[in-house]
Amino acid sequence: MPYVDGFILAVPTANLERYKKMAHLGGEVWMGYGALSYVECIGDDVPYGELTSFPRAVQAKEDETVIFAWITYESREQRDEINAKVMKDARFDGDEWREVFDGKRMIFGGFRSFLAL
Repeated sequence: MPYVDGFILAVPTANLERYKKMAHLGGEVWMGYGALSYVECIGDDVPYGELTSFPRAVQAKEDETVIFAWITYESREQRDEINAKVMKDARFDGDEWREVFDGKRMIFGGFRSFLAL
């Protein structure tokens, strides 16, 4: 069963095209180092819940779009090895991403799969 890194973030809708370019680069980098899959999704049906929801989780504003993404790996060990290489990759030098979205509101974590049908 794959190991999964999951991400949720809010991107100003005006920055979506810039974010998509970043996502394409991210996909190329992670897949190049051995990730099994790399998926980025734009929120389409993510209502603002009364107590909790995807938009609430990332404090999305009216002019922002929720992004849900995940990367899969063979194992946590492989994920750790790949991420160490990704973090050193020169293609990610710089802080341009700070102009595209607020990383302080991004939620991320690693998950062990227990069911895949």
